[in-house]
Amino acid sequence: MISIISTSVTPVLPYLFCFIVFLLFFEQVSYLKKKKWVPGPAFVFPILGSAISLVRHPTQFWDLQSSLAKSSALGFSANYIIGRFIIFIRDTDLSHKIFANVRPDAFHLVGHPFGKKLFGDHNLIYMMGQDHKDLRRRIVPNFTPKALSTYTSLQQIIILDHLKKWVRLSSQSAMKPIALRNLVRDMNLETSQTVFVGPYLGREARQRFKVDYNLFNVGLMKLPIDFPGTAFRNARLGVDRLVKTLAVCVEQSKVRMETGEDPSCLIDFWMQETLRELTAASRAGEPAPAHTSDLEIGSYLFDFLFAAQDASTSSLLWAVTLLDSHPEVLAKVREEVESKWSPDSDSLITAEQLGQMKYTQAVAREVLRYRTPATMVPHIAGVDFPLTENYTIPKGTIVFPSVYESSFQGFSEPDRFDPDRFSEDRQEDRIFKRNYLAFGAGAHQCLGQRYALNHLVLFIAMFATLLDFRRHRTDGCDEIAYVPTICPRDDCMVFLSQRCARYPNFSVRKV
Repeated sequence: MISIISTSVTPVLPYLFCFIVFLLFFEQVSYLKKKKWVPGPAFVFPILGSAISLVRHPTQFWDLQSSLAKSSALGFSANYIIGRFIIFIRDTDLSHKIFANVRPDAFHLVGHPFGKKLFGDHNLIYMMGQDHKDLRRRIVPNFTPKALSTYTSLQQIIILDHLKKWVRLSSQSAMKPIALRNLVRDMNLETSQTVFVGPYLGREARQRFKVDYNLFNVGLMKLPIDFPGTAFRNARLGVDRLVKTLAVCVEQSKVRMETGEDPSCLIDFWMQETLRELTAASRAGEPAPAHTSDLEIGSYLFDFLFAAQDASTSSLLWAVTLLDSHPEVLAKVREEVESKWSPDSDSLITAEQLGQMKYTQAVAREVLRYRTPATMVPHIAGVDFPLTENYTIPKGTIVFPSVYESSFQGFSEPDRFDPDRFSEDRQEDRIFKRNYLAFGAGAHQCLGQRYALNHLVLFIAMFATLLDFRRHRTDGCDEIAYVPTICPRDDCMVFLSQRCARYPNFSVRKV
């Protein structure tokens, strides 16, 4: 039988081989036709392209794309990943051109090269046009001064709790440093859970949440192989469970807000406005407004979580790293914070005190400029789009505008960590506003940027005031690693100890 099959297949093999060679040749020609004269590899590996180097060594991969973009006056470069042609954009003006043209007949924001499979259909990232504007209008009340004040109180209580845990952990590790990355990530996850859905997520649910979010994080950095047992499949299923969990929180918040209680977290502020719209529609005999179902709002909450979690972890780690390597900056932060707030007061930092910490805010802004957490914002070209007079991006191309590269253009001495650039005297944040893209630009600019900046300022103020710290420095420890946002390569290894005479005694009653 085997002999018969072998005999019947053998004549076909040369044709099969020729067909495969033709496909590979066609793939290469297609890539070169799209690439034209744009800097990039002259030859790409069949089917996978540069995917292996992207997954195994992402820092080197993007550094190479940046170098290629710098090698000509074009300001962008090309490559090929798993059957998809990509364009990396370094030039700030060209990046703004992408951000300004997010619409059905131009570019579609994707957040991740294979994000739609991960995030699902109901997702703020993929919305555009009037539908997107209407949803953003509903979200705005979540970030009013009153709402932000509620969040800063919760943030401080959680930050203090984790700082004390870190000091205990450091003291127990004898002479060995501790890695901050996972500790900061866990603190930020608890902060996001508490600020976003507060009392609606129990202890057991929080633990499951942590496991599923970790699966999602791992899947972001893996190849999009959607088979049982793969990291990508585990991530996708983890997102499904996370969204369903958040949808239950939405349902519970609606019930509580209907009783007239005061909001205690972000979803409460959101549901206050949503219930008013639902009630008005019901009285008018109209259908429920779009995007008000529990599952949809749960999906949008997950977007918030994704946006807040990893980017915030990155910025907090770089804040520690940069304060350690710039002791003069650390000294000025401590002096300013201690002139506004004392741990002995047992009082939370108020919104007024936070606003008075001008230098600490400048440090936070400079951290975000110098080490922009989410370095790129992927888009897909929905049509052939003329990027320049001489080059048109082909339909289907994944475009990566680099907000990180923009941060090192325009500013005076951009390679220097210098918080004073954001002072009232220099105002580089206004002068070079087009280059400061840490929170994006255009229709999808981050709605929660004030919340994110408050979190970073509060962390810097409390970390610097309450703790003494020292980086465990090794060769290359401050080099960039993608996880998927950027962080120090050594996961920020530090020695910690208590600096203040005693920790403040915060409680929710003091809010």
